[in-house]
Amino acid sequence: MVGDRMSVAYKGILSVIGGTPLVELAQLSEGLGFSLYAKLEMANPGGSIKDRTALTMLDEKIRSGELVAGKSTVVESSSGNLAVGLAQVCGYHRIRFICVVDAKTNSHNIGMLHAYGAEVELVSHPDADGEYLPARIRRVRELLDEIPGAYWPNQYANLSNPRAHETTMQEIVSAVGRVDYLFAAVSSFGTLRGCAQYVAQHGLSTRIVAVDAVGSHIFEGQPRTRRLLPGHGASTRPALFDPTAADDVVHVTDADCIAGCRLLVETEAILAGASSGAAVTALLRAAPRIPAGSVCVVILADRGDRYLQTVYSDDWVGRNIDFTPRQTSSATTSC
Repeated sequence: MVGDRMSVAYKGILSVIGGTPLVELAQLSEGLGFSLYAKLEMANPGGSIKDRTALTMLDEKIRSGELVAGKSTVVESSSGNLAVGLAQVCGYHRIRFICVVDAKTNSHNIGMLHAYGAEVELVSHPDADGEYLPARIRRVRELLDEIPGAYWPNQYANLSNPRAHETTMQEIVSAVGRVDYLFAAVSSFGTLRGCAQYVAQHGLSTRIVAVDAVGSHIFEGQPRTRRLLPGHGASTRPALFDPTAADDVVHVTDADCIAGCRLLVETEAILAGASSGAAVTALLRAAPRIPAGSVCVVILADRGDRYLQTVYSDDWVGRNIDFTPRQTSSATTSC
């Protein structure tokens, strides 16, 4: 019932990052024989799990005085969610932020960056292989050379990235006690590695399933494939990659992401982003092999309002994706 939860006054917007809700998906999991919960990272103030990453990567630098209001500059490459998280943190602390994005970054996210006062550098041409990430990183390095003292958090290699997500797993375990399966999308590898670190440190039996994109180069054996939806997968393996962090790997297509997103909103009225749809599809694909009575958790990384012109647009999907409603069978898995 509305009003049952205790009201608390927080000091500043950054203090409400983390502590996101865990909700049971009873309607989506009906008949599956196991319990299913979703970690709603979309409830972070910037709208995604990357708020945790952004705050953790910058907080130590701010506290130590390495980043100073009105003097320092932060430069980062991001296709969307981390960019918004960094813009929020930098905006709160009055630190200049330059974000390098590419042609696949949606206009909603770019509008949010401008609203937070960030500067946007657009990379409009991919590298020779058709990938934008290497081109974005090159532009970041150029900006670092041009701006004295500029700081690059480098989400792909910064150990503060996975450390931020140890709390994510801690919150999940505190809420439900036992977690048998955790499904999490991978990109920079921060979320998955951080959750795996918590599981290992506490001797938990949780089986961690990495949800990657078909065509991504994070794990072995994936042919190069054109991907239209950002949020998971990567064209190069991130430095944070740890092959021992995932017990199983599921690769999903753009169509699978769309199917999962639409099923989630149809059954649970949760409007989530593309990587959340990927996680839902991966879980449903693995469901026949999940023992009865298990406790499963999917991490829903961001809100769906950033995907209204893609995932939730019948026109865009019809023009760009070979999609059949409720299409979940095309996911490939090693579960």
